[in-house]
Amino acid sequence: MSRRGVIVGVDVGGTFTDLFLLDLSAGRFLTAKVPSRRGDEAQGFVNGLNALGGAAEIATIVHGTTVGTNTLLERRGPKIGVITTSGFRDVLEMRRRDRRRTWGLWGDFIPIADRDMRVEVNERTLADGRVRVPIDPAEVQTAAAHLLDKGAVSVALIFINAYANAANERQAVAALRAMWPNEFVTASHEVLSEIREFERSSTAAINAYLQPVVASYLGKLEAALTSQRFPGQLHIVQSNGGIMSTAIARRLPARTALSGPAAGVVAGVAIAKASGFDDLITCDLGGTSFDVSVISGGKVSVAAQTTIDFGLVIRTPMIEITTIGAGGGSIASVDRGGLLQVGPESAGSVPGPVCYGQGNSHPTLTDAQVVLGRINPARPLGGELKSLDVDAAELAIAKHIGEPLGLDTTAAAAAIVKVADARMAGAIRLVSIERGHDPARFVAIPFGGGGALHVCALIRQIGLKNALVPRFPGITSALGCVLADLRHDLVQTLNVVLDGLDDAGIERRMRAAGEQASSVISGAGIAVERIDVQYELDMHYVGQTHTIPVPLPVVMRDGSFGMSEALVQSAFEAAYLGSFSRLLPGLAMRIVSLRVAAIGRRPAFDFSVFAPGPAASLDKAEIGSRQVWFDGGWRDTAVWSRLELPVGATVSGPAILEQPDATTVIEPGFAARIDRLGNLIVEPVR
Repeated sequence: MSRRGVIVGVDVGGTFTDLFLLDLSAGRFLTAKVPSRRGDEAQGFVNGLNALGGAAEIATIVHGTTVGTNTLLERRGPKIGVITTSGFRDVLEMRRRDRRRTWGLWGDFIPIADRDMRVEVNERTLADGRVRVPIDPAEVQTAAAHLLDKGAVSVALIFINAYANAANERQAVAALRAMWPNEFVTASHEVLSEIREFERSSTAAINAYLQPVVASYLGKLEAALTSQRFPGQLHIVQSNGGIMSTAIARRLPARTALSGPAAGVVAGVAIAKASGFDDLITCDLGGTSFDVSVISGGKVSVAAQTTIDFGLVIRTPMIEITTIGAGGGSIASVDRGGLLQVGPESAGSVPGPVCYGQGNSHPTLTDAQVVLGRINPARPLGGELKSLDVDAAELAIAKHIGEPLGLDTTAAAAAIVKVADARMAGAIRLVSIERGHDPARFVAIPFGGGGALHVCALIRQIGLKNALVPRFPGITSALGCVLADLRHDLVQTLNVVLDGLDDAGIERRMRAAGEQASSVISGAGIAVERIDVQYELDMHYVGQTHTIPVPLPVVMRDGSFGMSEALVQSAFEAAYLGSFSRLLPGLAMRIVSLRVAAIGRRPAFDFSVFAPGPAASLDKAEIGSRQVWFDGGWRDTAVWSRLELPVGATVSGPAILEQPDATTVIEPGFAARIDRLGNLIVEPVR
């Protein structure tokens, strides 16, 4: 294997680390799935590379990580400090006056920076950019010394109206970096140069909170790769589905939230497009969570901001993904009201499900699938375990679920699966039906280690058109790392009324922002076929609070974009009609912000390499049969080796399709066929 052209995608999940190797020069690929090492993710990472033959011949590694997300959810970050404008100390706690519980007089929220770690200094920049009170660098350094004495590891500098003029913040951050003992200094204008005081404050504080964690993780990972004689470059998947260098990830770690799930969406869209589908719902079921995203007309929905947990708002472009705590490792329990719950608590990879035999005594969704015969206990995923302990899983389900609910072990296991199915279906309804989409025109793309176990239940409960199970569902997110383009986003607040628009002034800002974003792509050290620059405005009618994204159909020609007031008005009205089905004639329109995305397009992936070879046949694919429980009782069920099935082969349910990275369950009343690219098309028998 030649090092040149070898790229590896690595997705580190809560239970497994998945890898996909693509050798461009030889036109071949390899896959691997190994257990994750919670607390020592770098070791699991290296174990996966060793399963592929080692790191010495790899040119590029692209990594999707959940380190940042998990740090926020579990509040495992370091003590941080905030230096802000006098009078704005409590922005992080005031938020948007939202509540964790809508009704009632009580609730709780603990900001990631304690109140005594938030210090005010005298400075004031007005909303029009004029500096009324200049900054005193000595005062900033005194505040920083106070925070260091109180144990701050990282600091965020957040000045009011820094988006309009960052002069005060630039002087203050220069004074800070001259005396702060490490590189963990965040300035709000460098993270988000946009109006909206709380969102900018929250994003900057979260960035400061994640900097030490992400930097430490990347440092350990790079050291481990060096020890393995890795000669190439490591890059990180962003939440917007693009990739960035590790240098940018260290500086802007807030952009790594939802990194792994974003890679899965990228792969799902590419797989569906290659198979002729434009309307899809990606369903990523891993060890700890179930992540759902809707793609309509082949376009990924990218939101301007997301909320990781209550009050933890990150305003940076992210693929719209809805996440619930329902994965293969999700623990099943009976609550005080006698109701069966599945998740959000997870057994993770260590100790893992009860059937792993690593010390857990509380049943999980995986344990239920094993007891029902859907997962082969003699062929566990990941390669480290030789077999799964069915008896231990049965005992745990009987004790913790069966006895409290008065059910036998099989019925209790089936109930666990039904509750999990219902939770997943609810997440899909939330992003489809409740947003006006007709599920009957969508195809589900189930992936992750457990997605294909539930494919028929999701089709049935939601009324989906059908489902497309990728060739390698268990490593789809790792494949997405390989497929992802480079991307860098910028945002600038304009805050101008459309009437009398300064066309030339807008074009100057667009040109400068486009060149800045493109330079980041050019300097990333990754070969791309071309760089596309996309422009978008955040706009609303004057008097409204919320904005809508307005894509600009402009391309620079002869040094000009051809911007005009009429062009912007037409684009806004088209976007507004698409969102609300009506316009508001007579109201003035306002441009709030300019958004620019530079996208470095990487070579297209040829999915025909996944197609079954000429040696594939039904005779080779047939393994035998076993008893599997479906609604109504135990059924003798055919078992197939999925990767041996030829193109055009059709398998009727009940059936189990096994492969090293995942298991697919075809329920009675459903059938599955292999398409020309090796994907599995699952649909009801009509």
